[in-house]
Amino acid sequence: MKVYGDVWSGNCYKLKLALTQLGRPFEWVPVDIMKRESRTPEFLAKNPNGRIPVLELDDGTCLAESNAILWYLAEGTALVPGDRLGRARALQWMFFEQYSHEPYVATSRYIVRYLGSPPERRAELAARQAPGYAALGVMEGHLAAQDWFAGGNYSIADIALYAYTHCAGEGGFDLGRFPAIRDWLARVESRPLYLPMG
Repeated sequence: MKVYGDVWSGNCYKLKLALTQLGRPFEWVPVDIMKRESRTPEFLAKNPNGRIPVLELDDGTCLAESNAILWYLAEGTALVPGDRLGRARALQWMFFEQYSHEPYVATSRYIVRYLGSPPERRAELAARQAPGYAALGVMEGHLAAQDWFAGGNYSIADIALYAYTHCAGEGGFDLGRFPAIRDWLARVESRPLYLPMG
């Protein structure tokens, strides 16, 4: 398998972490989004949406969207809850990550880390803080009562949310406000075969 991505992208890191923890061999193919390498005809043939990550299987089949790829890689393993409700909870949190968390937490980080907080994006950055903190607040409330996000065990829901939460400070978010999130981050980082971003 090949993973096309950027090592500092949280969406790409999800796959690297899951594949490592599943013991699945893969080839990493770097794609520099700042050089528009995800917009070349060759890349668009793999993902017409022009976004990373992309998983390419041995037969050349390509799959896009980080959480869909996570599900594909982990289905039938301990990273997907074994019961129907647990699986639905995992999907619930993965949809939350892409709809309520990533657009604010990850985009803030992109503006700061990748673009260097240009003056023309500062109003947008400020506007993303309140909904980003709201998403972190939802996570904090859950984690105050539960160790993990789905099925009572570490799962792809945790991987999906960990990816951008652990580096939220790079987007200007203060995780000091969220003790349950900080404890959860430490639990994720203590898992076997944990792999840091980068």
